[in-house]
Amino acid sequence: MPRTCLVTGAASGIGKATAARLRAQGHSVIGADLKDADICADLATADGRVQLVTQARELTGGRLDAVIAGAGLAAFDPVTVKVNYFGAVATLEGLRPLLAVGQDPRAVAISSVAILHPHDSAIVDAALADDEVAASALAQAAVDREEGQLIYGASKAALARWVRRAAVTEGWAGAGIALNAIAPGTVLTPMTQALIDNPGLRDIADSSVPMPLNGHARPEQVAALLAWLTSPENSHVTGQIIFIDGGTDAVLRGDGIC
Repeated sequence: MPRTCLVTGAASGIGKATAARLRAQGHSVIGADLKDADICADLATADGRVQLVTQARELTGGRLDAVIAGAGLAAFDPVTVKVNYFGAVATLEGLRPLLAVGQDPRAVAISSVAILHPHDSAIVDAALADDEVAASALAQAAVDREEGQLIYGASKAALARWVRRAAVTEGWAGAGIALNAIAPGTVLTPMTQALIDNPGLRDIADSSVPMPLNGHARPEQVAALLAWLTSPENSHVTGQIIFIDGGTDAVLRGDGIC
């Protein structure tokens, strides 16, 4: 049965591949991104987040069956936490009422294997406290002390924790809405291309994100998992951070979670 889905970050990378897969399956897909999308909105801003929800409601008649919060970036800048955490949470919470009246509603956020790496726990705490001003200031402080690389992992760790907390609440599980996150390893997207094209940087990336099974992933391979998680077939998987990382989690943590 055709479903109505919304995908943020739909203009490139995993979001683009997922939108294409869902459309190929016969579903109606609304893509959102900064440009080249059905909804053009800047999720780093409060106005952009409101715009996304407002236009989504108008385009769907107030009903969605699936949402994939895929918009993200990896800049050494406070904008990273604004988009990756606050933009994603605003997307999911803002569209939750539309999902609540959908058929077999499902939602997925895109976290990252970077949650296994060192990150700034103060940024995580501020984000989970819903204090965007403090989280942004802490991210800027990380940049100022030349630790901007900690921002991305912090934004994705906060998002993963939010998903775990929210998924089992009355507003999500209680309303029949499955909510999960995926944690990809290195995926061949425009965001990672410069890294992969530089042999020295690629070696560093591969040592920190070891992927013994089939190496770097293509967006289309990640899209397959997202399509299943947002399908009616997923009746009981919720509150999970599902690693699609070629084995990175198993290499880095081993028996640490067992």
